[in-house]
Parts: sequence; structure tokens; C-alpha cells
Amino acid sequence: MTRDQHEPGEQHRGESEEKHREESEEKRVDMSEFREISATVVQELGEVFRRVPLDNIEAALDALESHQRIFVLGIGREGLGSKAFAMRLTHFGKTVHWGWDDTTPAVTADDLFIMPSGPANIPHLHYIAEQVKKTGATLLVATAVPDGPTAQLADIVLTVPAHTYGADDPSGLVPTIQAMGSLFEQSLWIFWDVLYLMLVRRTGAKFDDLVARHRNFE
Repeated sequence: MTRDQHEPGEQHRGESEEKHREESEEKRVDMSEFREISATVVQELGEVFRRVPLDNIEAALDALESHQRIFVLGIGREGLGSKAFAMRLTHFGKTVHWGWDDTTPAVTADDLFIMPSGPANIPHLHYIAEQVKKTGATLLVATAVPDGPTAQLADIVLTVPAHTYGADDPSGLVPTIQAMGSLFEQSLWIFWDVLYLMLVRRTGAKFDDLVARHRNFE
């Protein structure tokens, strides 16, 4: 095959590579977008915490301090944030059970049961809340919708007014550029950490003591 016979294929390949480069240039992300998006997300979080009602914070701290045995249960990403809170309560010295574990014992009237439910209208979480109430345990619900059905069952309602996935009426909640329930889920994680720090300060607990209770077989 002569050199001339190769040229049409080589020309086509060159055109394809050039087209690919042009398409890549078009798709290239403007890195300034990272700054813009992150600034907006932080602004959203700040607005959520400016709007958090303070009414029941003290009642929540009282419950956390006075109950030795605490159950925590949640689903999805808000559940993951609440599981992190359960870890911190364990480090604090509480006897903590994550509700979905097979080793979780029966709830009693002496216990505190913590449950996040962004929209406060999730059927199976509502059913669990009903079962908890039958035991006489103290039920604490963290939600974006304090007048939602599950929140109405709670002894203590903590309101995190961030846009949440599945809310019947999102008006009054801090809006977001983010997907689904991201803003509520992020806010909840930080909310638990703030509440925990308040508990530590209130009781005079030392961080060294908390570290000493951290899992030591990692």
C-alpha cells in the first residue's frame, strides 16, 4: 500500500482528534464555579442556623443529660448524620443503641429515643414513632416540618428549617440550589455537632475523656 493510500484515513483521524479537542474545551469546567457553588452552600447553611428556633434546645439538652440510655434511628443521609451523633454520645459516656442494629434491645420508659425525619411524614418512621410512644420513652424528633404528623407525636421537637426532600409544603424552609434533601441533611449533621458541643460545655466534660472512650481496636 502506498503512502498516498494512507492519507485519507490519516486525515480523517486528524479531523476526529481535532473535533474531540474542541468538544473537550467546551466541556471543561470553569474552576471558578467551585468557589461560587461552595459559597452559596455555606450561605444556605448560615441562613438555616439563623432561623433555627431556640425554644426546645434546652429541653433537648436536659433530655440528653438526664437519660443514660439513648436510642438513635434514622434513614438515608439524615440517618447517617444522626448515626455520627450516636457515636459522639457514646464517646460522651452514654449507652447508645443504633435502632437498626440486630443487637438493639427493647426500648423502655426510662430511655430517650432520637429520630430525624425531614418532612415528618415518612410512613415507616411514623409507625416506629408510634411504637416508641407506647413504651413511654421520651421521643425527640428533629425535622424541617414541626407540624408534620410524626413531629406531633414527639415529646421534644427540634426544628431545622432547611429544604428537605418530601415536604408537603416547603414554603418557610430555607431554599437551596442543591439536590433533594441535601441542605437538611448537611444542616442536621452540623446541628447535632453544635448540640453535642453545648452538652459538653454544660456538663464540664473533657475532650480527653471523650477520646478515651473512642473505639480502641482500629
